[in-house]
Amino acid sequence: MAARRPDRRERFRGNEGCLEHKLATLISALSRAPTFEDAATVALEALLELADEAFASSPFAKRGRVLRGMVHLRPGDGYRRLVVVESRPDVSKASPTSMPSATAWRWISEHEAPVEIDVTLGTVDVGLTGEVALAHGEGAPNFDSKESRARLLQRDATHVLALPLRAPRGAIDGMISIEALCRAAMGRGPLFAACRDAAQVLAAVAAPYLCTLPLRPVEAAAPDEHLPVIGASMAGVIEMLRVFAQQEETVLLSGPTGAGKSRLARWCHEQSSKRGQSFETLDLSTVPEDLQMAELFGWKKGAFTGALKDTVGCIGRAEGGTLFIDEIDKLSLKAQAGMLRMLEERRYRPLGEGAGDRTAEVRFVIGTNADLYAEVRSGRFREDLYYRINVLPVKVPPLAERRDEIGRWAEYMLDRRHRAGGKPGEARLSLDAEHVLLAQPWPGNLRQLDNIVRRAYAFAQMDRSAAPEVLTLEARHIERALGYEAGGGPKSLLDLFQLTAAAFVAEAQRRRASGGSLDLDLVDALRGFVLGTAAHQLGSREEAFRLLGKEAIVQSRNHHKSLKREMDKVEALCNALGLADEKGRPFGALGDGEDR
Repeated sequence: MAARRPDRRERFRGNEGCLEHKLATLISALSRAPTFEDAATVALEALLELADEAFASSPFAKRGRVLRGMVHLRPGDGYRRLVVVESRPDVSKASPTSMPSATAWRWISEHEAPVEIDVTLGTVDVGLTGEVALAHGEGAPNFDSKESRARLLQRDATHVLALPLRAPRGAIDGMISIEALCRAAMGRGPLFAACRDAAQVLAAVAAPYLCTLPLRPVEAAAPDEHLPVIGASMAGVIEMLRVFAQQEETVLLSGPTGAGKSRLARWCHEQSSKRGQSFETLDLSTVPEDLQMAELFGWKKGAFTGALKDTVGCIGRAEGGTLFIDEIDKLSLKAQAGMLRMLEERRYRPLGEGAGDRTAEVRFVIGTNADLYAEVRSGRFREDLYYRINVLPVKVPPLAERRDEIGRWAEYMLDRRHRAGGKPGEARLSLDAEHVLLAQPWPGNLRQLDNIVRRAYAFAQMDRSAAPEVLTLEARHIERALGYEAGGGPKSLLDLFQLTAAAFVAEAQRRRASGGSLDLDLVDALRGFVLGTAAHQLGSREEAFRLLGKEAIVQSRNHHKSLKREMDKVEALCNALGLADEKGRPFGALGDGEDR
């Protein structure tokens, strides 16, 4: 066995039966480790050496071998890092199928105790007591999945030992797993019985280092059309997603609204073997609960009121590709049961279809901005479904934690807006404007940033007296755009006029989309709104005209007719907008007679 261990593990040799020596050697190596990755490699080498020794003295010494070890750092809301050390020296790094066992993580997180899994039989020894339980059915939906078991066997893992990674504060922040190949040991009890106690001690000693050491900086990947900005703050997240994207297992993206989960889901699709196939999105926040099953699975004509023809659901449209289901916490309990069955069996039936199931050949990416485990505790989300989709979880940080990306995202959004408008030349973001953006808290994340850039771009367009080759967004444009955010408010009459104009144009676009229109002449109603407001505030029609520079109209006694004409324009606008009669004359009978 020693012949296949490379020199890097020589420090763990000697005194093979002496746990104290192994502990001293491990602690010495861990104390010199500068990063999590270094400490993870040291810990895995020690554990693999321990497992090798136990295996060599077991009845199965010549009928199997230890394969690999993994350290999974996943403190609650998502993976931070995954370090894999292969036992064979000719394997330079983990294969794409060397992914974590969702079953092991479920049992570790629920029981906070070591587990050993006999993959072939599907049995789990919780707490390493020697008493095993079948990991089938609703109690362990992840491992009951044929595809999950197939992936473990695909990488030759017939047995898995998983140890909790307990942080100094007591929380389970991950796990360490050791995989072995030994078909002869199937159903023969725990394979790692001879070393499991010592392995727990080594894992407990390594845990404080693994949970507190800084992560090694990851070089940011090159951006592409689907992910045009990748800063140092996101490099580690993207690296995890790059590995996860190559799997067939479900990816769970959690993070605040507007942080870019849908873009990352599309990026995962393009990085996967499904690229070139369909990519579908289902935002559950836009689907009523009674239609969720129909949107997912489709329906047959007559299945419910309004089902006028056969309709393919999102799963059917994504056949062979990827389906991104966002806001999964909005899924009703009834729909959760249907989705769980579909994920476990990879089969579904459209609503109203009499017999026969269809195969769901789809890769799922799930998004949420909620604390799903809190939803489980409150009874609003099924625990079995939670563990079924929490296979490869990744937390997407808010924009406020990615300040190195703010300037580049703003430049990308500005350039996209400029090119979409077909304007000549180019658009740039000034350094002062970038400083203003960096000073903001960005509670709305990338979505809010995009709105600000669009608004600032409109203001920059208004400032141009000519059409220069370069349009520059200055700090004043950004500040003015920020003034419209909640709590800011417009800061000038010009801002208010711009806001009114934007609202009028938006209404015109909405009407055109539905085949209607909004006549530009209706903008003349603004004069009536100004006059009516002044008359109400001053209590006098005459004083209103005098305030607004129309003294001559008052002197000629034409102000009554003039006011009535303006009030008629106000009424015409209200009628065009379809307002009720009582709102169609917002200033009452102001234009009907003289001051009272």
